[in-house]
Amino acid sequence: MPRGDKSAYTDKQKRKAGYIEDSYKKRGMTDKDAEAAAWAIVNKIHGGGEKSGSGRGKPENKEVYKKGGRKGAAASAKRSKTAKSRSAKKAAKTRTQKKKSKSRTKKARPRKRA
Repeated sequence: MPRGDKSAYTDKQKRKAGYIEDSYKKRGMTDKDAEAAAWAIVNKIHGGGEKSGSGRGKPENKEVYKKGGRKGAAASAKRSKTAKSRSAKKAAKTRTQKKKSKSRTKKARPRKRA
């Protein structure tokens, strides 16, 4: 099997790599680097391709998912109290605007009487 051959990977692993690759591209990574990073993460989670016998049945390494949560929490903790408050107020204002606009667009329908 040549290097880079993906035949040993399951459909689920290929899908997962695709989603990860897309998210890296959205963040501005090059196509080649995004693909490499995505497959590195899939390998970290699954320990390689799972189609051939030896790798099957092993549990996923969930540490990768937890790492993302920790990074996000650390980034949030670094923000100042005023920045968090400003962001929360802006989000609340947006939510109330959406509620108001929805209620205005609904037209009263005549009720059917039986």
